[in-house]
Amino acid sequence: MSQCECHDTAAALSANTDHARRRVLWIVLAINLLLFAGEFGAGWWGDSSALQADSLDSLGDALVYGLSLWVIGGTLRQRSKAVFLKGWIQALFGVAVLVEVGRCAWFGTEPLALVMAIAATVALVGNLACFALLTRFRSDDMNMRSVWLCSRNDLVNNLGVIAAAGLVAWLDVAWPDLVIGALVAALFLHTAAHVLSGAWKDWQQSDGLASQDSRSTSCASRR
Repeated sequence: MSQCECHDTAAALSANTDHARRRVLWIVLAINLLLFAGEFGAGWWGDSSALQADSLDSLGDALVYGLSLWVIGGTLRQRSKAVFLKGWIQALFGVAVLVEVGRCAWFGTEPLALVMAIAATVALVGNLACFALLTRFRSDDMNMRSVWLCSRNDLVNNLGVIAAAGLVAWLDVAWPDLVIGALVAALFLHTAAHVLSGAWKDWQQSDGLASQDSRSTSCASRR
C-alpha cells in the first residue's frame, strides 16, 4: 500500500471517529440540559441544596460538552485552551455551590426527602446513559477524558443526593442535604484541579510541537 493510500485511510478513520464523538456529545449535552432544568426546579421546590448543586453540575457538564464539540478535530493548542476553560467552569461552580450551602446553613432549610429522592433517581438514570456513551472515548485525549470525568462525577453526585434524601427522611433533619451539597462542591473543585493539571501538560506539549515545527520550517527554508 502506498503512503498516499495509508494517509487517506487514516484520514477517513479519523473523520469517522470525530463524527461518532460529535454525535455522542450532542446526545449527552441534550440529556444534561434536561436534567439541569428538572433538578433545578425540583431543588427549588424541595428546598434542597444538594439537588441544586447537582443541577449546576448538569449545567456545567452541558457547557463542557459544548466546548468539546467546538474543538473536536482542532489542534492540541485549541483543545488545551478548551480544557483550561472547562477546569475554570468546574472551579466556579464549586465555589458557587459552597456559597449556596453556606447560605442555607445560615438561614435554615427544610428539604423534602421524597422530592430529592425522585429527582436524583431520574438524574441517575440519565447520567448512567451518558456515562455508557462516553466510556469508549475516555482514553482518546484530555478533551474527551475531561467530559468522561464529568459524567463519572455525576453518578457519584446522584448517589450522594439519594443517600442524603434517605437520611433526611430517617432523621428528620436538614444537615445531610447540606453535607452532600458541600461534598458536591468539593468534587467540583477536585475535578477542576485534575482537569487544569492535564490541560497544563497538554499546553506544554503543544509548545514543544510548535517549536519543532518552527525549527523544521526554518531548516527547510535554508535548504
